[in-house]
Amino acid sequence: MEQINWYPGHMKKTRELIAANLKMVDVVCELLDARIPLSSRNPIINDLIINKRRIVVLNKSDLADPAITALWKDHFRRESDDVLVMNSVIGSGVKELLKSLERIRDSRNEGQVRKRPLRLMIVGVPNVGKSSLINRLTGKKGARTGNKPGVTRGKQWLNLGADIQLLDTPGILWPKFEDPQTGLNLAFCGSVKDETMDLADLALALITRLSERHYALLEERYHLKNPTDTPLETMEAIAGSRGYLLSGGRIDYERTARTVLDEFRSGTLGRVTLEYPSSDQH
Repeated sequence: MEQINWYPGHMKKTRELIAANLKMVDVVCELLDARIPLSSRNPIINDLIINKRRIVVLNKSDLADPAITALWKDHFRRESDDVLVMNSVIGSGVKELLKSLERIRDSRNEGQVRKRPLRLMIVGVPNVGKSSLINRLTGKKGARTGNKPGVTRGKQWLNLGADIQLLDTPGILWPKFEDPQTGLNLAFCGSVKDETMDLADLALALITRLSERHYALLEERYHLKNPTDTPLETMEAIAGSRGYLLSGGRIDYERTARTVLDEFRSGTLGRVTLEYPSSDQH
């Protein structure tokens, strides 16, 4: 596949917005995709918040391998005030986040005559679940949500109660991917718009990755019979299993690609983590 390079103009503006407003914020909640914690960790954000209190949230944990998520939690604990595992869609982990914020708030206000509210910023790449988390924290549909990257717009302060205030900003993405695999990981998980790439090529790359460590999931889901197939043969076997054929018996690669990508992203295929906290990250 060609190297993915997607950096809409509003993403650049968001980076400038975060930099301008960071001085008003006490703590940053860094939202990562538990399936790809490194690829979804924006290096621009990392540079911007280097001197801020930080909470790392491994979101979409219901889609990731729980054993690997536990390893990532230990990994990030060395550099953060707290590390939480979350599924913001159903709200698991949200109470733990509020408790962590309250501890930081109380620590900051200890010994102070005038108690100041804690000001929070949530940051993350597109489609990592930021709007769903904000909705859970506010208890209402105050932030626009969607299942495509880049749907959130604008800036607003939201009151979470308990003297905690949230600065809502859109997710951001870096201008280019130094490691092509990082771009692929983000594309696999839906953080890069599908319209920017060839879906058949993307699905073939995903099947290649899944065949390395998770072939059994492919085998079970699509009733495959030959684990020695090449990734392309596996993709064609999936099409045959589902009856995704065009006139003349030709493979419908686009429909097959959409199915594989959708079932991976939704967790229908199984709980899969694509990155590991070791020297063998990819």
